[in-house]
Amino acid sequence: MIVDDQPTNIHALASLLKADYRILTATSGNKALALAQGDAPPDLILLDIVMPDMGGYDTCRQLKDDEATRSIPVIFVSALDHVDDEERGLNLGAADYISKPFSPAIVRARVRNQVALKLKTDMLEKISLQDGLTEIPNRRSFDQKFAEEWGRARRDGQPLSLLMIDIDQFKPYNDHCGHGAGDDCLKRVAQAMTGALSRTPDLLARYGGEEFVALLPGTDETGCRHVAKNLLEAARSLNIPHAHSDAAPHVTISIGGATHGGQTAKPDPETLKKAADDALYRAKQAGRNRYQWECEDLSPID
Repeated sequence: MIVDDQPTNIHALASLLKADYRILTATSGNKALALAQGDAPPDLILLDIVMPDMGGYDTCRQLKDDEATRSIPVIFVSALDHVDDEERGLNLGAADYISKPFSPAIVRARVRNQVALKLKTDMLEKISLQDGLTEIPNRRSFDQKFAEEWGRARRDGQPLSLLMIDIDQFKPYNDHCGHGAGDDCLKRVAQAMTGALSRTPDLLARYGGEEFVALLPGTDETGCRHVAKNLLEAARSLNIPHAHSDAAPHVTISIGGATHGGQTAKPDPETLKKAADDALYRAKQAGRNRYQWECEDLSPID
């Protein structure tokens, strides 16, 4: 994204880069912030300093103060060429500083370097949030999303549902079928359950071992029960033989569900997790291959 209040400056930079990148433009700091906070944030921002209303320094400061835009690299491109100006920009968190008039070759090289670094950083961040075996989000990813969605639910007065999920008697399966088969089972169950979630905001994550968790923003008790039934059926439909389970002759799951914002509001996220975990325990105690909704058993085995 190129941010400059002078169209001629935007055109000059865009002409240098348009062959290699998709270009966004903004003629003010406020517009730049709105675009950066939108659904398709830029990978790099080229930012002028001297602009009316909101200058480049203030724009950069706001970008770096916002968790959602903090990781977007900023390169100042400015006619202010004193060393103090460059130092101030770098101290605000900018990745680089280019003085006008600039060399086209230098601009291309510095943009190329910063974009490459950003792509590598994004890839590492994605890896850190993904479970290496099942290739679905891991517990760290869930913890981050759960904190975000809890805050949104409290702020907007929307329900938030949680499902804690265990593969039934997975240890006997692993012991008798081997760890290779166990890994394959985990991957197949994870992918089947992911496919059973139909809404983009929903998240299925591996919580640890054979335990998974589903986070359902904006989903009330009725919707949560419907999702739980779909997840149960997704696991059953794989029809993975399990000769050492007393729940069924094939691999099954047990689910415990809870909702914040229902008839009994949960005062904090840990209470919601505990309610779902307690429900999961009761589902397993009741015979597995079922789900339990907080205190009330709502799912028959078939």
